[in-house]
Amino acid sequence: MTKKKILFEACVDSLESSIAAQEGGADRLELCADLLKGGITPSAGTIDLVCRKVNIPVMVMIRPRGGDFCYSNYEFEEMKRDIELVKQYNVSGVVFGILNEDGTIDKERTKELIQLSSPLKITFHRAFDMTRDPFEALNDLINLEVERILTSGQEISAFKGIKLIEELVIKSKDKIIIMPGGGINENNAAEIVNRSNVKEIHGSAREKKENGMMTTSAERIRKIKEAINGRSN
Repeated sequence: MTKKKILFEACVDSLESSIAAQEGGADRLELCADLLKGGITPSAGTIDLVCRKVNIPVMVMIRPRGGDFCYSNYEFEEMKRDIELVKQYNVSGVVFGILNEDGTIDKERTKELIQLSSPLKITFHRAFDMTRDPFEALNDLINLEVERILTSGQEISAFKGIKLIEELVIKSKDKIIIMPGGGINENNAAEIVNRSNVKEIHGSAREKKENGMMTTSAERIRKIKEAINGRSN
């Protein structure tokens, strides 16, 4: 039986990293700025250049700031405006997440952003990992017809959260894509895929350059791709 090909999404925060990710064999990009803050909305210039220079799908982060995922009315207006601007470029989709103060999905605002984003694809990012009840949140996002959830299984890394990721995949019943992300590398990617039976996986595959800057490594992406698509079942 032919093994299913696992899609690898590279988390990148620059044009240089985007090009390296494509060279390494990434299937899709999540483009953001300031990964040290967990990723925020990238500049229009970065979005434009990346879309011109790569030929794989680009998902753009819509997040006005680092920190929590409960946004003021002003911040929500920023998010809506950023989505409108992003739609001017050749992007595949957007990535966002909004919660209420009680740790539930902000369904009303999420629905508004989904409608505004159409026809782009939607990923609900790791704000999911801060929800009070992951299965309640899963059902809410399925009902909102979100395409994908990025999650570390509510742990510091996807490897530590693998049990919950397994359960989410089972309970999703293919109504939504569960994509593990957080601390994924060439050493643990295959085990995460095998145990959870996911179809997509997310990682930054970064390395430190001589000048001390962190950037995406094409070689590390190749190794992750080899691990997840050359694994034994």
